[in-house]
Amino acid sequence: MPVNSFDDYPMTWRPNRAMLKFPIYISLAELLEQDILNHRIYPNTKLPPQRELADYLDVNLSTITRAFKLCETKGLIYATIGKGTFVSPNAALSNTYMREEGDFIELGSIQPYYQFNAIVTETARAILQRKQSEKLFEFGYTLGQSHHRQIAQKWLLNFQIDVLAENIILTSGTQNALLITLLSLFKAGDKIATDIFTYSNFISLARQLNIQLIPIASDRQGMLPDELEKQSRLLDIKGIYLMPSCTNPTGVAMPLERRKAISSVISKQEMLLIEDDTYGFIMDDKINPMMTLIPENTVYVHGLSKSLSAGLRIAYLVVPYHLQQIFIKTTNNINLKIPLLNAEIMSELIASGSACEIINKKCMLSEERNKLYSKYFKVNTSVNPYSFFHWLWLPAGVNGYNFEMQAETRGVRILCSDRFAVGNTSGISAIRVATCSPATIYELERGLQIIQKLIEENQTVI
Repeated sequence: MPVNSFDDYPMTWRPNRAMLKFPIYISLAELLEQDILNHRIYPNTKLPPQRELADYLDVNLSTITRAFKLCETKGLIYATIGKGTFVSPNAALSNTYMREEGDFIELGSIQPYYQFNAIVTETARAILQRKQSEKLFEFGYTLGQSHHRQIAQKWLLNFQIDVLAENIILTSGTQNALLITLLSLFKAGDKIATDIFTYSNFISLARQLNIQLIPIASDRQGMLPDELEKQSRLLDIKGIYLMPSCTNPTGVAMPLERRKAISSVISKQEMLLIEDDTYGFIMDDKINPMMTLIPENTVYVHGLSKSLSAGLRIAYLVVPYHLQQIFIKTTNNINLKIPLLNAEIMSELIASGSACEIINKKCMLSEERNKLYSKYFKVNTSVNPYSFFHWLWLPAGVNGYNFEMQAETRGVRILCSDRFAVGNTSGISAIRVATCSPATIYELERGLQIIQKLIEENQTVI
């Protein structure tokens, strides 16, 4: 088809052919990425059919296919069989939460009861008064010092994780552990299965490393095993990322039978599981982590930022023996070592019993705040009563990002579902409400009242 026949033809995206450079498919992918990131193409926009775009640019169809594939790997677009290719809902939206401080009721970022930092402060003060405390400012070991790992080993027994201390790596928080895992085990173009709504920082890491996330359908018990197996066979999925104890952002806790079914698929399809157990400490029935079911297929991440201290940035990364050397090599190569002082404070909190005290107090506060939340909004029965946040579905037709902006103008910060979305989530919107973050329960109630009123106003408009 001649190029000029498109002069009056309606197209949702018209790349400038004069700007294309060799290799064309990479240049075209860059043009599409820039147009998406600069908001020249809006989220959920349907892109022109590949053959139509090839005719318009006078290039081979395979050039368009390769360009789209690059953008799909980055999470910028998604394809729906029989419907076409669309711009991802969060393609131009930051998955991380960075806003200036102000006079807001914070229900967006998870600030896990900072009032208990006083206990951490007392512990730190006592440590710094010890003899030879200056050694804690020296360069640390890759795995953490032996006594730090021994304390970690004992602590993890509380979560049914029984491993050798040598299999534990101390990292600077959960996100640091996830980065080490992705760099160690995956490469650009690899596919990792996730929930349709998943941890926003994991989305950002995968996008940065050009690892493609594959959304898997779920129900109130978590990811569906049949869907995981089906997609794994179709797409050659290498890994899977799950937060079975409390999925961030939806709060779903996966029961034992579902964990067993998912583990069976992982083992059968020879996938690698990244189990993020950051919220394992709120599980009152102590369901075994999935690592206990498939230890050789699992990298287990146990973050302590939410349970004990966000500022110390410590997580325990449990790695199967056959993968340990590659993890140590990665950690050494990028120099991701933890400050010894942070490790010492965290270890002392655990050894002294203060860690259990902090967790018990946080759970008590969460239970009180969640009862208040249920006064205003219906609570999913699958959500843990000690959860630090809630997933609130918005009325049909309400745009999540617009609702987030409206809430901010009323003095409340929340996060919309687009920030956690993988793949096609058009037509469904929700917000994550971090009930743990306000300094007082009175501030929380004011925030919930504002959200409730805003929902009512949006329903009236619709």
